[in-house]
Amino acid sequence: MDLELLQTISLAVSQARTVDSVLKMIVDGLVEKAGIALARIWLMGPGDICATCPMGGECPSRVGCLHLAASAGRSRVDGTEWTGTEGAFRRIPLGVRKIGQVGSTGKSFLIEDAVLRPELTAHPKWIRDEGIHGFAGHPLTFREEILGVLGAFGREPFLEEHFRWLRLFADQAAVSIANARAFEKIHALHRQLKQENDYLRAEVNENVGGLLGHSPALKTILSQIELVASTEASVLILGESGTGKELIARALHDRSGRARRALVKVNCASIPRDLFESEFFGHAKGSFTGAVRDRVGRFQLADGGTLFLDEVAEIPLELQSKLLRVLQEGEFERVGEDHTRQVSVRVIAATNRNLEQEVDAGRFRRDLYFRLGVFPLKVPPLRDRLEDIPILAASFLAQAAKRIHCPVPLLTPNNVEDLKRYDWPGNIRELQNVIERAVILARSGPLHFTLQESTDTVAAGPKPTTPVSTRAQLLELERTSIVKALERSGGKIYGPGGAAEILDMRPTTLTSKIAALRIKRR
Repeated sequence: MDLELLQTISLAVSQARTVDSVLKMIVDGLVEKAGIALARIWLMGPGDICATCPMGGECPSRVGCLHLAASAGRSRVDGTEWTGTEGAFRRIPLGVRKIGQVGSTGKSFLIEDAVLRPELTAHPKWIRDEGIHGFAGHPLTFREEILGVLGAFGREPFLEEHFRWLRLFADQAAVSIANARAFEKIHALHRQLKQENDYLRAEVNENVGGLLGHSPALKTILSQIELVASTEASVLILGESGTGKELIARALHDRSGRARRALVKVNCASIPRDLFESEFFGHAKGSFTGAVRDRVGRFQLADGGTLFLDEVAEIPLELQSKLLRVLQEGEFERVGEDHTRQVSVRVIAATNRNLEQEVDAGRFRRDLYFRLGVFPLKVPPLRDRLEDIPILAASFLAQAAKRIHCPVPLLTPNNVEDLKRYDWPGNIRELQNVIERAVILARSGPLHFTLQESTDTVAAGPKPTTPVSTRAQLLELERTSIVKALERSGGKIYGPGGAAEILDMRPTTLTSKIAALRIKRR
């Protein structure tokens, strides 16, 4: 065993990109090329098998211990391969036995000749039978953090020179392990980002029904989208629940200069109050209980793209100032970090609540409201888009039939009339659910829509009918009321005691109605 040989092993190990491959190359290289009888690596880990651990009685805390992660070697007695990571030494508590002492103190341990010092070994018989003489235990330290322990058993006595060479090798091995962990984290993050993008793109391709139609209300909102999409202005989407606010946000993103980057969605109503800051800005490992690793926040994830804040009125008041800062300056800090990060994010917010009332009630910052609402978009409810129901229904029918693998049912004119007569308090989302339920029940038969109105009517039983006035009757009623008010005021319209005051109506409006109804004043 010489330094040049260990450097050759280190060079090969440094090119590996996963922790498992790095560990295997270390122990295999020591056994095959450096003449080591048994090489093992333990890594720091939690106390996970305390109830069955052979050394549980010696463990002082049962919180953390060394986990056997890699092993290589061969018995000269029966040829058994020592590659398993189970057995009596699969967990070693910190501070216990030689390996545990190296892991807890960070100090190397050397037995030059175990045959001459049997009291230092746990199994003297195994030492004799396998012809083991030397043992060296070195900490795997990277940036003052002990990652684990490297243990090497040799069939020749270990000289001090061999011991120093192994220490240099252990230091290089620790760097390779740390780098492999970093590569794995980067790869996992890239995979997560790809999955999120694939998921979002799939949602866009599947659920585009909310922007189908030709009603005047939809044409108005589409023209507004075309007007503001290409700008960098923040957009506040207002509308009832189920009107398709998320689809509007996607349309804005797809028509913007940021379309090639991610559209990241955050449903503010679903985030626990204590996790808002971490969800938005991310956190550093160890910044709070449960922060076992660094986490990228939604703003950093959306850098260069668009962030959609759904149910924005649910953001806690104490976090709104930090949100305002990142909107105005493009700067934020992760939880537990002092480092300021820069991002370029376009924010699109949505809510079904009246933000002006929230501002007046002190639950939403006025400056944040103005910042988010540079360009407000009012999404019309489905009851104002009755002309779009046939197109929407046909699209949802095709989607539902595809999901449950059945033929697309026939949508009859009577079906359309049934759908148009309903008030749709749940808007487009309710329409989609009603149609999917009808497809499931119909299978290959005729469609029948179960609407909430008919359900309520059946549950409540027959109700007494209320007379309905015609338009002519309503106009005559209004004319009579105005005549009586004029008689009471002596023909006076304006000012105290005037007919406008009696009717609680603007004088100009009353004057117009008098002319339209051809009422003659005395």
